[in-house]
Amino acid sequence: MLKKTLIMTMLVAVIAGAAFCGGQKESNKIVIATDATWPPMEFINSDKEIVGFDIDLMMAAAKEGGFEVEFVNAALDGIFAGLGAEQYDAVMSSVTITEDRKETMDFSVPYINAGQVLIVPSDTSGVTTLADLKGESVGAQIGTTGAMEIDKVSGVTLKSYDELGLAIEDLVNGRIAGVVADTPIAADYVLQNDNYKGKLKIVGEPFTDELYGVAVKKGNKKVLDMINAGLQKALDKGIDQKLQDKWLR
Repeated sequence: MLKKTLIMTMLVAVIAGAAFCGGQKESNKIVIATDATWPPMEFINSDKEIVGFDIDLMMAAAKEGGFEVEFVNAALDGIFAGLGAEQYDAVMSSVTITEDRKETMDFSVPYINAGQVLIVPSDTSGVTTLADLKGESVGAQIGTTGAMEIDKVSGVTLKSYDELGLAIEDLVNGRIAGVVADTPIAADYVLQNDNYKGKLKIVGEPFTDELYGVAVKKGNKKVLDMINAGLQKALDKGIDQKLQDKWLR
């Protein structure tokens, strides 16, 4: 009986030790959700991989911080609810840091400033601001800062879309007068996308200061500290500037 008890005790100890080691390994891995419909920040390439500026920067941060990272694709309209429900550890998806959002989630150090800009058809004249489009409809992706900015302008009607690409299509086809988007994403559609080159232009200057950050569940200091440590090292080394040259210019 004593021998059997001793064997069982040793077995429990081995299992507990294995579980502990596994837990340590898993605790070093951060699962990050992204809405991979925002080129060049995050999108699906021809090999069905999630790629883009955000992904490259976080991979660099993970290397600098000594942790692992896994990206999962999630729709923007439910991405923050999923964060609150702990379906993943963080959200990195061109997320602008706002005071309202800081009430319900915590943010990393900012990693890029990408203000809102106005996109219009290339033959548009006399338009440099949203106010110049009074009486018209202007599109933006639902739930974004761009949509919020359009809502602030009296006389301009907001038309919301599940994806920004749908708004761009409506703009090209004359169904709306403009689209508001973050600078990097606007530049991708206007300057890089072969379907829209010569058809669209960005007018005026960015009319907001948009600081992107990585969002974590409120109070999740462990994950936030891990991300900040690696991200700050990557920024200090100028990796973000190199990635801007790769993806945004």
